[in-house]
Amino acid sequence: MAVAGRAARHPVIATSISVVILLIVIGVSGFVGVIDLSPGAVIADIFGGDGLSDRERAIFFDIRLPRIATGMVVGATLALSGAAYQAVFRNPLADPYLLGVSSGAGLGVTLVVVSGGVLGATPGGAGIIVAAFVGGVAAVAATVLVSRGVGQSSSATVVVLAGVAVAAFASAIQTYLQQRNIDTVARVYIWMLGNLNVTRWETVLTAAVPAALSAMVILSCARVLDVMAVGDVEARSLGIDPGLVRVGLVAVATLGTASAVAVSGLIGFVGIIVPHALRLIVGPGHRILLPMTLVWGAIFLVLADTLGRTLMAPQELPVGVVTAAVGAPFFLFILRRSTGTGSGGGSVA
Repeated sequence: MAVAGRAARHPVIATSISVVILLIVIGVSGFVGVIDLSPGAVIADIFGGDGLSDRERAIFFDIRLPRIATGMVVGATLALSGAAYQAVFRNPLADPYLLGVSSGAGLGVTLVVVSGGVLGATPGGAGIIVAAFVGGVAAVAATVLVSRGVGQSSSATVVVLAGVAVAAFASAIQTYLQQRNIDTVARVYIWMLGNLNVTRWETVLTAAVPAALSAMVILSCARVLDVMAVGDVEARSLGIDPGLVRVGLVAVATLGTASAVAVSGLIGFVGIIVPHALRLIVGPGHRILLPMTLVWGAIFLVLADTLGRTLMAPQELPVGVVTAAVGAPFFLFILRRSTGTGSGGGSVA
């Protein structure tokens, strides 16, 4: 057990094992579904053989692989953004969904959709990403302002409650817009449930570029986040401006969240389940936590999507429903654990 514990906390070993697990999950997800595919036939086809029929080839290369790639991008981005929010707010309950970021991004997307498709309003399109980013930034700013307005110190519970209130307000406006534009209800509703049913590689790429930029910035700030975890006073003593870091990382994490939301819709709890579970295993150090979160976010969402499309086959369960079914009990566990230790969370000031 001691050897296993040390291996789990070694960045190279832990990340390498996680990548191998991710590759296995990708393989399983690609082979199973309403129509199961033979691994041998797929491998033979990849290397120039005739292992697959035209129909099977289309299913694997044009449907499942883009969907798996989307799941990896979205899962990794939401999980890493959640880890960033938790670090800058020093709050184990912070995540894009609970801070209202996802709901704000959803409102931004809905505004674009009901406007008649301006600004390239296609799933994962540039206009959708911009709208989601603006809505997400506005929501997280409102959450911070509301939580700080409650008192001089904002506990974890206060921040989460502020986020829930902001999310509810954004959802109310979104519902009103849907009712005023009844022809778009079906499109927006399906998008809100969260899905990875993307069949165009261009869509995956459009979302992957801002997500990759967001990930690179967050990963490069691992040591800074370790210092900020100690406290703002200590950070300032080492020449770090906590306010500037906090604003910058929130903006970067929101950009990543926006790119994910733009292509997949509202998928909750990924940003709270993955970082928190890993923190219990590998510890709080961000040098190992962040890359592990990136990989396991991809693993978690690809697995959730695979379950969603196989449990009720040939019907499909939206991946957002699967993550909520897992995430809601996990959130209650974290909430109980946080309040049970007498820790109210960190300040967001």
